[in-house]
Amino acid sequence: MAKASLRDLDYKVLQQCMHCGMCLPTCPTYITSKLERHSPRGRIALMRAVADGRFEAGTELAREMNHCLGCLACTTACPAGVDYGTMFETARAETEANHTSGGPMRRFYRWLVLEQIFLFPARLRLVGWLLRVYQRSGLAGWVRRLKLPYLLGRDLGDLEPQAPVMESPFSDGRIAPLETPPPGVPVRGRVGLLSGCIQSLAFGSVNRSTVDVLLANGWEVETPRLQSCCGSLHAHNGAPELARRAARALLERFDPSRLDAIITNAGGCGSHLKHYAALFPEGELAAPARAWDAKVKDIHEFLVATGFRKPVARAGETVRITYHESCHLSHGQGVRQPPREILRAIPGLQLVELPEADLCCGSAGIYNILQPGESQRLLERKTGRIGETSASLVATANPGCHLQLARGLRQRDAAVHVTQPVVLLAEAYQREQSA
Repeated sequence: MAKASLRDLDYKVLQQCMHCGMCLPTCPTYITSKLERHSPRGRIALMRAVADGRFEAGTELAREMNHCLGCLACTTACPAGVDYGTMFETARAETEANHTSGGPMRRFYRWLVLEQIFLFPARLRLVGWLLRVYQRSGLAGWVRRLKLPYLLGRDLGDLEPQAPVMESPFSDGRIAPLETPPPGVPVRGRVGLLSGCIQSLAFGSVNRSTVDVLLANGWEVETPRLQSCCGSLHAHNGAPELARRAARALLERFDPSRLDAIITNAGGCGSHLKHYAALFPEGELAAPARAWDAKVKDIHEFLVATGFRKPVARAGETVRITYHESCHLSHGQGVRQPPREILRAIPGLQLVELPEADLCCGSAGIYNILQPGESQRLLERKTGRIGETSASLVATANPGCHLQLARGLRQRDAAVHVTQPVVLLAEAYQREQSA
């Protein structure tokens, strides 16, 4: 397949922008910089200049595309329905193909991560197992105290403490391939669970909670073993062909015709998972991809749409909780109220709205690694807003956001615990059984 190019993109997509500026106050990088080139409108003008042949898809375009979080807040605000996501991913793919996004070391690490680890589930789990041994043996503490990672460069030194904590066991060790509702709960149908890549290693407990909630609501749950990365990481980082490889591997693990829904519980992954048909517009996978897209549902979206049972157990005291919206759950999937409905249904929780709840926290996949300065500014703004709510809990629905918020709250020494709505709902159901 030919490489992605702005010149080959349907020009109607590039012409959609009316330059009205309604996207500006929603764009995190424009909010922090007040520079037009760091706004969606400025980036679209740059991309259109490339498509018109007035500007080269070189280092400057690469720098600007890498500075963009890809949070899609601009698409929610846009009155013209501009397809910024397609332009953004096309521009990133073109700069990567032109080798203008960084030097040899960046290209090496990108090759290692995107091509040699995340496309192979067994290799990723081996990395997760080694990281778990490193973290639990005490070796990590010694390495950090001696600042050994900095011997390999400042970037690696800053990156090492941000590695997610690997859980034990991983997701496949917590969840059986097929689980059925407990006795007394009528079976309503069968769903498939997308266990994810990093999600299955660092948030296997969230996957377990997701299954428990589905079982409590009468759904049988299939969870195929050794699931691959969904390809979101590849698509957002300018590797569309690798994204197709990842999607193809995942399509082979599920049969949508046998399932009432395919459930995802990671906001960033879900936004990509719902658009596999765009990856396979023709050919033998076109029909399966369309069937897949029709069945993929976010867990909160699915529970509210099908009617979830509200917990009845009483909690001892009322706990203040606030909710941070994952960008790709909110702006990418349009799922905003269902997580709030679930939180409001849990006894003992008082939901306090978070100011700028839908403003990016600065995680954005691997943005916090590639753009640490801008990411930190957004994180400090976000944790400051959380502090304004006086909440002791903050819920979110994406692993990247979860890790980013937890890091930022630790930096502030804030006594705020990060959790997820589906975990709190599962815990509420468990309290019913022990009451």
